[in-house]
Amino acid sequence: MNLLRHCLQSPLLLCGFRPFFLLTASSAIVFMGLWLLSLQGWIEAWPIAGGWLLWHAHELIFGFAAAATAGFALTAIPEFTNTKPLGQLPLMNLVGLWLAARLSYLLAFWVTPWPALFFNLIFWLGLLLYISPPVWRDPQRKHISFTLVVAGLAALQTGFFVFLSEPGSALKWLYMGIHALMVLIIVATSRVSMSVVNNRVEHKENTSDPDATPYLARPPRRYLAIAMIAICALAEFTLGAHPVTGWTALAAMAAIFNLLNDWHVGRPLLSRLALMLYASYWLMALGYGLLGAAYLGAPLLPSAGRHLLTVGAMTLSIFTIMCIVSRIHSGLWLDRRPWIPSAALLFITAALVRAYASFYSAATSFSQLLIAAGLLWVGGFLLYAVYLFKTLSTARTDGQAGCAEPIAESH
Repeated sequence: MNLLRHCLQSPLLLCGFRPFFLLTASSAIVFMGLWLLSLQGWIEAWPIAGGWLLWHAHELIFGFAAAATAGFALTAIPEFTNTKPLGQLPLMNLVGLWLAARLSYLLAFWVTPWPALFFNLIFWLGLLLYISPPVWRDPQRKHISFTLVVAGLAALQTGFFVFLSEPGSALKWLYMGIHALMVLIIVATSRVSMSVVNNRVEHKENTSDPDATPYLARPPRRYLAIAMIAICALAEFTLGAHPVTGWTALAAMAAIFNLLNDWHVGRPLLSRLALMLYASYWLMALGYGLLGAAYLGAPLLPSAGRHLLTVGAMTLSIFTIMCIVSRIHSGLWLDRRPWIPSAALLFITAALVRAYASFYSAATSFSQLLIAAGLLWVGGFLLYAVYLFKTLSTARTDGQAGCAEPIAESH
C-alpha cells in the first residue's frame, strides 16, 4: 500500500502527457535500438512472433505512436471539452497496460500473441472510455472524429494479431494503420496548428501581425484530404501493388497539397513551430507521392513513401506537439533554445535518408542507409529526453495543479 501511495504521488502522474510522452521518447530509442541490432544480426537468438520486421513496424505504429496519441488525448480532450483530467490511479493503470502490451509481444513466441492483443485492446478501451463521454456530451461533437480514429486503430491492431501467422496479410493491417495515423495527424493538429500559426500558444489572444491573414483549418480541404487518404488505404488493402493504388496515392498527395493552401498566410507561418507542422504536411504529401510513384512503376520501393509518412510526417508532428504540450501544460513558456529545430532537422534528415534507401539506385548502400537513418531518428528523441525529462518528472513550480497552462504574465 505504501508503494502504491508513493507511486500515486509521483509528479509523473500529474497529467496524462507526462508518463506517455516520456514513454514515447524512451520507446522510440529502445525500439529503434532493437531494430538496428536485429539488422546487424546481433539478437537473432531472440525469436519474435512474425519476425523482427513485423515487430518493428507494429511497435512504432501501435507502441510509440499509441503512447503519443494517449498523451495528447488525455491532455487535449479535457481542455477542449472543459472536463476534469484523468485521475492518478486510472492513469497509472493505462500506463501499466501499455507496458504489459509491449512486453507481451516480445514474449509472444512462447506465450502466443493473444495476451499482447488482449492488453493492447484493454489499453485502447480504457482510453476510449475516458475520452469518449466528454466528446459525445459536447453539443457540437467537434472532436468525435478523434475518438473514431482511435477506435479504428484498435480494430486494425486486432486484424494484425489475427493474421500474425501470415506475414503478408499482417503487413496489410499495418499499412492501414499508417494511413489511419495520417488521418489522426490531420484531425489532431488542426486545432493545435491554428494556435501555433496565429501565435496563440502562449497567449489566449491573437498576437500576430494584425494585417496578416489569420490561419484557419478549413473543414472542406481537411475532409477532402481525409477522404483521399481513406480511399488510398482501401485500395492498398484490397488491390495491393496495383496501378489503381498508385493513382489513389497521388490523389491523396494532391489533396494534402491543397490542404497546405490554408497555411499560406505570410509572416505568421515563419515561426519555427509553425514551420515544423507545415513541414510535416509536406512530408505527408511527398510520402503519398512516392508511394504512388512506386506502384506506378518508378524505380523505387513503396517503403520509400511509407517511411516519409512515418519517420517524417508522423514523427515530426508528434515531436512538435510534444514540445508544445510538455512545456505549456507544465506551467512553463515554450523552450526557445536551438535544440528543438536541431531535433526537427534530425527527423527530416532521417526520413529523407530512409526514403532514399528504398530507391533502386541506393541498393548497394541499403544497410548503411538504414542504420544512418535509425541513428539520426534516435538522436532527435535523445535531445527531447535530455531537455524535457526534468520537466516531465518533477513537480510544477507555479503552484497550479495537473494540466493547467501557465499563469498569465500579468499575474
